[in-house]
Amino acid sequence: MSSIRLSPAVQRNRRTLLGFISALALGVSSLLPMPAAAQDRTLETAFGPVTVKGEVQRVITLDEGALDTVLALGMQPAGSVAARGAKELPNYLQERASNVPIVGVTREPNMEAIFAQRPDLIFASPGLEKRVYDILSKMAPTIVPTTPTTAPWTERNALYVEALGKQAEMEKLIAEVEARIEAMRARIEPGQTFSVVRWMPQGPMAMSSKLITGQLLSALGMKSTEPAEALGDRPHSDILSLENLGSVDADWMFLATLNEQGDATLAAAREQPAFTRLSAARNGRAVPVDGQVWSSGTGVLAANRILDDVERIVLKP
Repeated sequence: MSSIRLSPAVQRNRRTLLGFISALALGVSSLLPMPAAAQDRTLETAFGPVTVKGEVQRVITLDEGALDTVLALGMQPAGSVAARGAKELPNYLQERASNVPIVGVTREPNMEAIFAQRPDLIFASPGLEKRVYDILSKMAPTIVPTTPTTAPWTERNALYVEALGKQAEMEKLIAEVEARIEAMRARIEPGQTFSVVRWMPQGPMAMSSKLITGQLLSALGMKSTEPAEALGDRPHSDILSLENLGSVDADWMFLATLNEQGDATLAAAREQPAFTRLSAARNGRAVPVDGQVWSSGTGVLAANRILDDVERIVLKP
């Protein structure tokens, strides 16, 4: 059978078509939709507008709530500060952040250690001093919120979330906490009173009911004591004597310590008649809790850890 001879014009068209198909195959990836690049965003902070560019890779957290937030969103900070009254990260976050370098403490960030981590974003605490901000902001955009500590817990770290461009992810995590609260509320005897007391080496302080712990316990149907409610925007009372501790006696008294010194002071106080006369103590409801989360924590991970403790301590069998 004789072969078919193509005319020169047809051969040229065939070569052109094959060349086009080959180029299309090689360049097909360029025709697929590309992932959306993170948009630049400008935020209003305590020291004016701050612009964060693109995708954040190396964030430093100089606030416990910022660390909680970054970890909850599945990121690892390039560095963070030690927990209040401690030399390590907060106990409840260590499992998620075991390799995060310590770059100082909340009130004294280590500038050299921060600079060595080459940050592209820094999260600082509300109330950061201007002189410290001026140094940090030369290293990277520095976010200092103005949100008070007694703001709704869902809003406390919102500026950090916005800086990361991860509002949708955080909304999902918050919704899961709120669903958990609803489920737990049905299992808790309503109207039980509570107080949260931070036990320092100098003595006890009543924590405001408007902090995250009080907000969560109230959402569960429990009631704060009047002195804790009356603190307003103050995060805690002055140091109380053991005799005055009776003013915040409640059905449940959660005793929060930050370190070994606080533990020792609490242990000594529990042997005193003024303490043993408390109704919470008499009923076995003056219970120790982790002060790094119960009196200092903020964020989704803190909320879940507090709810873990409430399930373990308070819920009906």
